[in-house]
Amino acid sequence: MAKQTWKPGNMIYPIPAVMVSVTDGKGQDDIITVAWTGTICTNPPMAYISVRPERFSYHMIKETGEFVINLTTEELAAATDYCGVRSGRDVDKFKETGLTREKADIVKAPMIKEAPVSIECRVKEIRELGSHHMFLAEVVAVHADERYMDENNRFDLNRARPLVYSHGEYLGTGKKLGTFGYSVKKRKKAVPPKTKKTAKP
Repeated sequence: MAKQTWKPGNMIYPIPAVMVSVTDGKGQDDIITVAWTGTICTNPPMAYISVRPERFSYHMIKETGEFVINLTTEELAAATDYCGVRSGRDVDKFKETGLTREKADIVKAPMIKEAPVSIECRVKEIRELGSHHMFLAEVVAVHADERYMDENNRFDLNRARPLVYSHGEYLGTGKKLGTFGYSVKKRKKAVPPKTKKTAKP
């Protein structure tokens, strides 16, 4: 079947659904669910989030220049959705979701204790692109939950059952299909089974 042609739009799915925790620095904290997020540089480590200026958390991020990206899991799906559809103007999202504030090492914004990974960020640049403004930020610290360390002391995020977002739906990540570079690794040649030698007649 042929592909249909649609008008330009954001169709890069699935994407991570993260909870971004922020503070105004005066005693009020908030959580905003963001799907427009990702990695932009390895060295220095940098990430971005894009936020609508009318969102309650927007001015907290702009004024403090700090935020924490908290990765989400299937278990946190309901809290992730709640923090995306309710405004911090009206409710205390930590209280309503039962999520736990955790002190960050460097930034003033709190981390979310239940998240498998919390990434402390400092804004380096703001790009006003249109409906969303992009906060380009340097990663200043990363916190990984020890519950997801494997027997080799390696962090295994898959054990946390990460949550992704695709066209209005929250999804689990499913089973592992391969590892980085697996498509070009040399496969071991099959060794034919040994046959018993029989005496000549």
